[in-house]
Amino acid sequence: MRIIDVLLFIICLSSVLFYGYGIYAAITFWSHPYPIAPRFHPPVTILKPICGLDSYTYENFASFCQQDYPKYQMIFGVSAHEDPVIEVVEKIIHQFPDVDIHLVVSPQIIGTNLKVSNLANAVVAAKHEILVIADSDIRVGKDYLQRVIQPFKDQKVGVVTCMYRSVAKGWVATLEAIVTATDFHAGVLASNQLEGTKFACGSTIAIRKEVLEAIGGFEAIADYLADDFKLGYLAAQKGYKVVLSDYVVDHVLAITTVTDAIKRQIRWARCIRVSRPWGYLGLLFTYGTVASLLLLTAMQGSRVGWMALVITWVMRLLMGWAVGVNILNDPIAKKFLWVIPLGDLIHFGIWCYGFVGSTIEWRGRRLKLTKEGKLYGVQSKT
Repeated sequence: MRIIDVLLFIICLSSVLFYGYGIYAAITFWSHPYPIAPRFHPPVTILKPICGLDSYTYENFASFCQQDYPKYQMIFGVSAHEDPVIEVVEKIIHQFPDVDIHLVVSPQIIGTNLKVSNLANAVVAAKHEILVIADSDIRVGKDYLQRVIQPFKDQKVGVVTCMYRSVAKGWVATLEAIVTATDFHAGVLASNQLEGTKFACGSTIAIRKEVLEAIGGFEAIADYLADDFKLGYLAAQKGYKVVLSDYVVDHVLAITTVTDAIKRQIRWARCIRVSRPWGYLGLLFTYGTVASLLLLTAMQGSRVGWMALVITWVMRLLMGWAVGVNILNDPIAKKFLWVIPLGDLIHFGIWCYGFVGSTIEWRGRRLKLTKEGKLYGVQSKT
């Protein structure tokens, strides 16, 4: 075997080991659900940073207003009075009079990440000690708060976060969703099993007020792209436990174009690269589907090449099923499991491209990433 064959074989082998560990992590996570204490329901404030209209905005917001939970408050934070999303919030306030809902409109900016500024403006009106932050494109069931809050029975727990399954229409969004369900979340579960969760996801971040204050408030993350990651990371650095909840929320993906999807994936790739540079580099050893194809080609269709491909692909599909179907109960993963190899090939190309450049596009703004993961504005070309 040539050196290139050996290197590709090593990547295939490391990928198979990763897939096996991902399956193990999924089984372990699934077999240890978090116990529910029916009488544990401390009051909660839900913070919802909003900007513009997403797909099914009303349905997403309304799902948070229908919780089987005795006492909670909702605060929507937006920066501009002319934002069309305000009309939806006003409708929500009118149709759910029994829910304590507030709308905070403030142009005050504390950093480059405008979402964090909306959170900082909204939290001033928070009445309760436990804060739950969820992005505007998230939809939940009626048992969401009851289940997500459970880990706070342990006083050492400072942050709770959630995985998500995607609600997608169109083949572009479907491809995004299948990779997220079967690859990204496999990495989350593997990390949780190996070293515990040291970060948070924007799908849900439940955090104690005292923890937020201990890490420096929202001001500490106001210039970072990975604001959700940093909230969990900084809390873990302070010695607080970060718990991955067994509750899975729905992430409603908008119908999107190929260009928009690629820009979004590049933004996430560069975000991971600056947040966890060595982890990002290590992803090379998880792209077994790509490495096995290259190995088969390099070995000119030999028996060894075919064996490596079959074993690698079978393990990849098994991990996809264990995580996407068994843990997330993702309908897209159930229906399109066979699309995983294609998604991996596309994602590998984006991973490679993520190494170069530092400019991203986010909600119509051109921003530049520093090596520390901070953002600063870039003048648009005219």
